[in-house]
Amino acid sequence: MYVRVVTWWTILRIGLEERLVYRADFALGTLMRFLPIITQIFLWAAVFETIGGRDVAGYSYENMVAYYLLTMMSRAFSSMPGLASGVATQIRNGEIKKFLIQPVDLIGFMLLNRLAHKLTYYMVAMLPFVAVFYLCRGFFVDGWPPAETLLIYVTTLLLGFLLGFFLEMCIGLIGFWFLEVTSLLFVYMLLNFFLSGHMFPLDMLPDWAAMIVDLFPLKYLAYFPAAVFLGQLEHAEVIRGLWIEIGWLITFMVLSRLMYWYGVKQYSAYGG
Repeated sequence: MYVRVVTWWTILRIGLEERLVYRADFALGTLMRFLPIITQIFLWAAVFETIGGRDVAGYSYENMVAYYLLTMMSRAFSSMPGLASGVATQIRNGEIKKFLIQPVDLIGFMLLNRLAHKLTYYMVAMLPFVAVFYLCRGFFVDGWPPAETLLIYVTTLLLGFLLGFFLEMCIGLIGFWFLEVTSLLFVYMLLNFFLSGHMFPLDMLPDWAAMIVDLFPLKYLAYFPAAVFLGQLEHAEVIRGLWIEIGWLITFMVLSRLMYWYGVKQYSAYGG
């Protein structure tokens, strides 16, 4: 057990060091991600001005901007850029063989590596996030939620990180059976953009569309944490949503393990 913990810590430390090699480039790329906030604020301002300032599906202009800021935070946790394509590329090129001959688990390694990426990201982005939320504090017209709600909100962010990781890991592991997963990944990203609630609040959808969205786990990557923070959900709905999200997380954790186990059994190390 001690040896395993030391191994995990070493992987995490190396991942952090790799992210900090090109500090300026990483910091600049992180800061550039805040630019869409300005365009979204002006976009929604134009939309609400066009309709005379009336609420849209129960959202005022302030509520809409606050929602967008919170979904930006949610996606900063749940988005996994390059994970699925990276895993599929390693399988296709034979690079994955190093995990078959070394006492290092692929899924665990990628999880720690992604955790290192997120930790580095928030080390760099912490001050910009604080500045953005401070400057935009006027959009949170209801103020900060109570401590219990904040605790649940943080829990949804952490669950969103794990759910996003294992979901994309499953897509990447399809590379054991198909040489190219780019098209599948594109479809996933398109669905994720719309069905996660990143583009607009999902409670704007008609009932029949909302029922379809509820069949997918994507809303827990962006919409659900934001709705919890803004108090858009009843307490019973929040608890139910947490259990459903945990259920989806366990499902994709088990599925990724099964895919990896069956994939390795028929793997031939092409390109290796």
